[in-house]
Amino acid sequence: MALHPVHRRSVPEDVFEQIVGEVLSGGMQPGEPLPSERRLAEVLGVSRPAIREALKRLTAAGLVDVRQGGVTTVRDFRHHAGLDLLPRLLVRDGVIDTAVVRSILETRLHNGPKVAELAARRRPADLPDRLDAVVADLAAAADPVARQRVALAFWDHVVDGADSIAFRLMFNTLRATYEPALDALASMMADEVGRPDAHRAVAEAIRRSDPAAAEQAARALLEPATVALLGALTALEENR
Repeated sequence: MALHPVHRRSVPEDVFEQIVGEVLSGGMQPGEPLPSERRLAEVLGVSRPAIREALKRLTAAGLVDVRQGGVTTVRDFRHHAGLDLLPRLLVRDGVIDTAVVRSILETRLHNGPKVAELAARRRPADLPDRLDAVVADLAAAADPVARQRVALAFWDHVVDGADSIAFRLMFNTLRATYEPALDALASMMADEVGRPDAHRAVAEAIRRSDPAAAEQAARALLEPATVALLGALTALEENR
């Protein structure tokens, strides 16, 4: 393990972050027992209550399991953790995990058309006007990063219209993962976010309450950039 003493006062958060890093990096393997609370407190230089608080958070995140007898073991996060880990998995030790990027892109292409379909089916009365306003902002935006932010706002409204808490939470996580990379993705996303007419087609299908047309328009909007990004990932992996 590469744990080191914690020097700040917000120690439960620091302890949590260190152990998360060890679990995600493979430094702590599934089934491996964690050191005792006493030993962790000694290694990290913190109090046992701080260790307990961090372990509670780790348990809630699905990363560890407290077994009978008080032994805490590492869980396989792939089987037990939630979407909140996605931003942490995307970039580890300063390196982007291309497999995680691929899964995000595939999820985006799969979910976007379905969300648009649901928004057209359940359309709130004010949704079309909100979408029209965002499309106008998109047409007026010139900066590639600003356009990405406006495009995210467009999908935020579509997700609202879909009225699905599962899709909403998934979107929140994907957005939190995507936003820090806006600058890096500006060139790759330029074609998609620079197509206000394609966004308008989605908005119009939702306005007409036409689920099939909304799904088709959303796929036509999302697919080109997704295919291009997946191709770029494949090339990157082949050149490594």
